This record gives sequence, C-alpha cells and structure tokens, in this order.
Amino acid sequence: MKTSLYVIASEYRQAADTLAELDLDEQTVADTLESISGDITEKATNVAAFIRNLESTAEAVKNAAKGMTDRAKAIEARADRIKHYLLANMQHAGIKKIDSPLFAITVKDNPVSVVIDDERQIPAEYMTDPVPPPPPPAKPDKKLIAQAIKDGFEVPGARLERKQRVEIK
Repeated sequence: MKTSLYVIASEYRQAADTLAELDLDEQTVADTLESISGDITEKATNVAAFIRNLESTAEAVKNAAKGMTDRAKAIEARADRIKHYLLANMQHAGIKKIDSPLFAITVKDNPVSVVIDDERQIPAEYMTDPVPPPPPPAKPDKKLIAQAIKDGFEVPGARLERKQRVEIK
C-alpha cells in the first residue's frame, strides 16, 4: 500500500516530536529524520509531477476547445456563404421552391426591417433615450489600503495577511 504525502508528513512531525523528547545522540536523531525526509522528498516530487501533468492537460484542453470553437465558426461562416450562393442562384433562375427526396428548399420573404441611411436626419420623436448603464459597485482599493496599513494607519474592515503558495520550477 502506498503511503500518502499527508501520512508521511504526519509521521515526520510525530517522529521529530518523539525524538526531541528522548535522550538520543544527535546522529541517531538526524539519521531517523533523514530516512523519513527522503520519503517526503520522493512523494512531494511525485505530487509535483502530477500537478504539472494536470496543468499541462488543462492547457491542452483549453487549446483544443479554442481550436474547435474557431473551426465551428469557420464551418458556420462557410454554410452561410453557401446558403447565400444557393439563394442567389434560385433567385436568378426565378425558382421559388425545390422539392427533393432529402429536402424541401424554399425562397422565403423575411419580415420587413428598418434601414437607417442617415441617423442625423431622423426626427427626435423617433429616437430613444438610451438608459445609461448603472455605475459599477464601489470596490475597495486594495493597493491604497495596503499602503495605508503599511504606513501605520488603521483601516477598519481590512488587514494585511501573508499567505504561502507552492511554486514548482
């Protein structure tokens, strides 16, 4: 059975605490902790490799999705161009409908649409008053708050905190 990194780290911590309580020579303590430390190093290295693999897979999936989205857009654009080609040729030939075993192809009239040739000539009563978008909600300025706290000021509702992260190079 493989031991998890969590278990190895707990064993290391427990061994370090136990060895500190015992009256052992420094070499014995160092050898014992080194054997456990080797397990931690190996396991952590394997976990880091797994993380890299997951990150690479995620990036590959993102790239594949982008490629597929781009391809879908290109295929849709081609279908639209060919649809316009079919419409133009049916109109040119004066054909309104084609029935085949696979499809019924019909030239249809679209609903009427308004075309604006010159917006400046449109009378005011035909214009809409655009509703301005609501202002974005106020957000705390974290850089300003950090500087104020560093300068010794107290900012109610805020504090500085230093977190840790794992960096794999």
